[in-house]
Amino acid sequence: MEDYIFNTTNEQIDTSELDKVIQFACKKMGVKNPLLNIVIVDNKKIQEINKTYRNKDAVTDVISFAFEEANDFNYDDIRFLGEIYISYERCVSQAGEYGHSVKREFCYLAVHGLLHLLGYDHMNEEDKKVMRALEEEILNEYDIKR
Repeated sequence: MEDYIFNTTNEQIDTSELDKVIQFACKKMGVKNPLLNIVIVDNKKIQEINKTYRNKDAVTDVISFAFEEANDFNYDDIRFLGEIYISYERCVSQAGEYGHSVKREFCYLAVHGLLHLLGYDHMNEEDKKVMRALEEEILNEYDIKR
């Protein structure tokens, strides 16, 4: 099912773990027949996306565009969730900063992006606590530890 993950960088990246963690997270969250894209980009591209769509001229790690915010995108029992953009360069640097594996950071960013597609956010402290707890629960149950 990895045909929804697109690597636009020049890096050789094994995306099989992203596919597995997304499938696991969707099942845990009760999302049946999800349709989404994950696009792996470099810092330059994610900064461009961030500036264009969020009016923030800065590199970030992950950006999600939820289709369901605009309308109910269900068709033939397929749930159209949206797109997740992940900066691979930022993922690698953050893994080093946080002292865990690139695999763990990559999976975290994918789950974080997925939760945004499902309507979770971290704009205030209470929402942030809920989202962080869910991220950790999913990753721990999937057996990706810090």
